[in-house]
Amino acid sequence: MGGGGAKGAAEVGVLKVIEAAGIKPDFIAGTSIGSILGALYATGYSAAQLDTLMRSQDWLTLIGDRNTDYKQKIISEDSTAYYFLGFPVMRKMKNPDANGVGMLRGDHIIQLIDSCTNLPDSISFDELKIPFRCVAYDIKNKEEVVMDNGNLPLAVRASMAIPGAFKPVRKNDWVLLDGGLINNLPVDVVRQMGADIVIAVDLTQKKREARDYSIGIGGLLEWVLTRPDLVKYNQNVDSADIYINPNLEGYGVSSFNRNSIEVMIERGENEAWKHYKELVDLKNGNFKKDESELQSRHRKSSEDKND
Repeated sequence: MGGGGAKGAAEVGVLKVIEAAGIKPDFIAGTSIGSILGALYATGYSAAQLDTLMRSQDWLTLIGDRNTDYKQKIISEDSTAYYFLGFPVMRKMKNPDANGVGMLRGDHIIQLIDSCTNLPDSISFDELKIPFRCVAYDIKNKEEVVMDNGNLPLAVRASMAIPGAFKPVRKNDWVLLDGGLINNLPVDVVRQMGADIVIAVDLTQKKREARDYSIGIGGLLEWVLTRPDLVKYNQNVDSADIYINPNLEGYGVSSFNRNSIEVMIERGENEAWKHYKELVDLKNGNFKKDESELQSRHRKSSEDKND
């Protein structure tokens, strides 16, 4: 389940069709918004329940760390921050994080996942109803981190830590940021978990959607020159057996209003229905990878890069 902010609503629509085909995944891996939805699905939430969750939540309040006590005040403050209409605009930090500063702590997201899952503070993610992994990027050591144990809400929070917006998550020797910096479509991760056939839900609309995050001058320069995320992304697109890439043109990572979410869920569902025969074949043990479809992906990739 790929990353893409609000566009993750389309993944819910795809899951509805996967369920309609009678498929229960053996493994799930997610990045960023894909890690949020993937974690909840792995703990037992159905696609219908995720649909209700996506439509009912005030996502801007959740992701924006909004303090609803101050939402009626234009400017306010407490001992931790200054607020504009309840949204933190300046933290009162005594010791800024030298490895990356972010305005948002992601407390509301952690609380949401914690309340939805009610899990122990530390578990193996293999113990969930569906074994699960989520991807983050360690800015300190400049490497991908695939999280398979620990505190599930905190792991998801690390996977969605957009640089410059969210504070990094510190775990062990890692300083963790959004997994989209290195692996925004973690097909290879479920392969490593043991998957023979992979269904990939890609929210990327065009390959030129560069995630040029601010991760420090030295780190940013190295990252832009090598673009390891695009190298791995292209490999994972090719590796996917059933590749579902909903048309979400006109919508972006911040399109969290309810009308947009409803449309994106529907578009994800519509795109997945185009793959229904493949999904049923997979369920019945008759699936064969369509090489002509893979060639079509390459043509679309070339068109996107030349567009």
